[in-house]
Amino acid sequence: MTTGAVTGRDADDPFAAVCRLADAVLYEGYVLYPYRASAAKNRNRWQFGVLVPPAAGAAHASSASCEFLVDGPHTELRLLVRFLQVQARVVEVPAGEGGGYRPVPSACAGERVWTTWDEAVEREVDLGWVPLTTLAGSGGGAPVSLAGDHDTEQLVDDEGRPVGRLVRRCWPLVGAVTVTAAPCEAPCPLTRMRVEVRNDTVWDGPEAGWDETTRRSLLSVHLLVAARGGRFVSSQDPPAFASAAAAACVNRGLYPVLVGDRGADPGADPGADDLLLAAPIILYDHPELAPESQGDSFDATEIDEILTLRVLTLTDEEKAEARATDPRAAAVVDRCDGMPEEVLARLHGAIRSLRPLGADVGRCQPGGPGLPWWDPGVDAAFDPRTDVVLVDGSVVGAGAKVRLSPSRRADAQDMFVAGRSATVTGVYHDVDGDVHVAVVVDDDDDQGAALHDWYGRYLYFRPDELDVPDEAAPS
Repeated sequence: MTTGAVTGRDADDPFAAVCRLADAVLYEGYVLYPYRASAAKNRNRWQFGVLVPPAAGAAHASSASCEFLVDGPHTELRLLVRFLQVQARVVEVPAGEGGGYRPVPSACAGERVWTTWDEAVEREVDLGWVPLTTLAGSGGGAPVSLAGDHDTEQLVDDEGRPVGRLVRRCWPLVGAVTVTAAPCEAPCPLTRMRVEVRNDTVWDGPEAGWDETTRRSLLSVHLLVAARGGRFVSSQDPPAFASAAAAACVNRGLYPVLVGDRGADPGADPGADDLLLAAPIILYDHPELAPESQGDSFDATEIDEILTLRVLTLTDEEKAEARATDPRAAAVVDRCDGMPEEVLARLHGAIRSLRPLGADVGRCQPGGPGLPWWDPGVDAAFDPRTDVVLVDGSVVGAGAKVRLSPSRRADAQDMFVAGRSATVTGVYHDVDGDVHVAVVVDDDDDQGAALHDWYGRYLYFRPDELDVPDEAAPS
């Protein structure tokens, strides 16, 4: 068991290339806008990757596991489990004539204000490099064993006189990481890895509330794995020979994706396959941090631009309270306050790729290129209910049955509808001349599907993301 972060690792460390991405997962939800301890949002933190003590009850998980495929019988793997441990920080001031100290919500020490708050300490369980042949035999693992800790920091005013103290405390944690490996059926030899992380902490206070529960929990649990002499197989987009084996993998609370450098041409290069991240949130293969982002905001379900603008609307008193809450919150406020206008402008939007405008740009315009797209006559010539498009050589329009095969990964929901059947509700053309097919996913409950159609909740796909089932194709 070590204390530390992926950030700052040596350049030859296999995880150095993904340190910022891993830390973004580690601190997701650590402190939420408006970054003040008194804010309602910050009274219910720790939403992702929380493994509670078994005594906390079945409503919350005390373990998480993932399965992934390794290609290469002589592969060596290095596994690194990371999580946060709560460290309570209580502000105390002298109690008066009776002596001793009493807890208070906040106190001033010179120019600095301190607030009672639950901080966090980064923890790691590093299993080191292990040959796959060893894991395939008896398996492997490591204990999680953290003793409680207690520390006191004196607070003094500008003249060095004591005005109070900070009492920091961590509670003991006990658990385990177990790793097993087994061959799986496939045309080529593949090994299915299973990693489980457990919280086995004995605790007799499950009725104490969420704050007390999280102080005995593993938070933001995730897993980094490196391969040497072999490669990982994508769980989301496996090659054909591994598709059945990948579909048989079971993930519970940890979801593995490939990470690392995709190369100069991501469209042609499938990307690095020697690094894997199993996160408590669903990501795509090779996730990236937006280059426009100026730093962590911790409330990543929001957009950087929105968060920045919201921080700028805080009053000076609210900003001071945020700075007193946590050094990471203070860094967010300071960054927003000092952000140049041109940097803020870059957060407004980005074009990731450009498609050259060809001679066929007007192919969907009734009057040809001579009729501009903003002319009302263009819209009048289109009717999504009667327009059609070719899919697999078949004419598809409203009412047609199709099978969904999303490939552009425009939305995280895509993985949940892949392979599902759907009914086309319309064919739409945009001003660039591209075609989008609106569908309603077929449901066991016909009334549910009809309701989606009634209030216009459609999913949109390009024609090449659809297949026509054999029974629906014209004979």
